[in-house]
Amino acid sequence: MAQSQVMSSYWRGVRDGIPFLLVVVPFAALFGVIATEAGLSVFETLSFSVVVIAGAAQFTAMQLMTDNAPTVVVLISALAVNLRMAMYSASITPHLGPLPFWKRAVVGYFLVDQTYAASVLEYDRKPDMTVSEKFAYFLGVVTPICPPWYAATIAGAYMGNIIPANLGFDMVLPIAFLAMLGPALRTRAHVFAALAATALALLFAWVPYNLGLLIAGIGGMIVGAEAERRAEQ
Repeated sequence: MAQSQVMSSYWRGVRDGIPFLLVVVPFAALFGVIATEAGLSVFETLSFSVVVIAGAAQFTAMQLMTDNAPTVVVLISALAVNLRMAMYSASITPHLGPLPFWKRAVVGYFLVDQTYAASVLEYDRKPDMTVSEKFAYFLGVVTPICPPWYAATIAGAYMGNIIPANLGFDMVLPIAFLAMLGPALRTRAHVFAALAATALALLFAWVPYNLGLLIAGIGGMIVGAEAERRAEQ
């Protein structure tokens, strides 16, 4: 009976993860195109997705690499973009923390926006789930998200190799970031944070290696947090 409940949780996770394919596949393919346009081989592009497995950080790192930024700047910027993963980890630890180390390592590797969001919502809806059922559900969500991410990256990389360089694909990256930003502006605090970050990015555009973007990001978070604090009051 317990094993059937675990498998039921897994397949429920697969079902809940399938809709994310609408985002994952085109996003990964876009990264594959941009990476090969920037000079990476298909193997290097796939390795990038396997090692980093974080879309926004991959796009950020790729832009800085294209600008010939120092490696330390690329790493710091990518880590800054991915700081939200630390919050995801803290949030999901009460649910999956009792797992053995190797299973926690699996969760840590596959903990991305989609797997976190789906899993936490399911855990809140079903507080009586066992740790095994929660882990099975998490793996279920991973199944239709992460392997297709790798496959779509490869497909995009091969597409990038056959697309002529004069088609202006250097504009795809900023457009991709705008597409990610728009749906995230759900509250006034989000809007204030975005406006402040935009203004600071323009103000500090002269800073080498695009480090002005880090300044803008920190400033935007401060403005957004203050706006949210005042709204709660």
